[in-house]
Amino acid sequence: MSFMSLRWAEDDFQPPPGAHRMDLSGPVDGRTYVMYHGTSRASANLIQRSGFKQSADGMLGRGVYLSRDLDKASRYPLHHPEHDRMVVKVQVNVGKVMVINHQKHRYQKTWHDLGYDSAWVPPGCGMVPSGLEENCVWDPARIHILGTIQPRTVPTTGGWLLEHC
Repeated sequence: MSFMSLRWAEDDFQPPPGAHRMDLSGPVDGRTYVMYHGTSRASANLIQRSGFKQSADGMLGRGVYLSRDLDKASRYPLHHPEHDRMVVKVQVNVGKVMVINHQKHRYQKTWHDLGYDSAWVPPGCGMVPSGLEENCVWDPARIHILGTIQPRTVPTTGGWLLEHC
């Protein structure tokens, strides 16, 4: 696996105690990572007050959608004015992780039924149009909110390139 360019947000800071630096191989079972959730300012305020709630559905089924890639989170909500976007920075114990690396994966929406706590989509594998990684965490109790940050300005073209998944 070779990346043309890869720079994680945590390159700019030391992860909190107990959190691990990520590597290119993906999240490791049982480890804790800093992740990001892009949303609107109003939703970020609600999340800070009440915590995360599972989405009803999505590419990976029910769960809380996060990314270890700040650039990915900074794009959300899609088609939403940039001035009203906010990123919620969190610390997550990923538990047992299933890799979902292609469309129509046998367990794409049922990974939790098999005892997995999180699902991870590797960057560049064709699952996400941006080519950036994505995580889905089943239980919001695994997520500890660290605060909110301004999203990075993300170019509208380009993305991560991989030779293969």
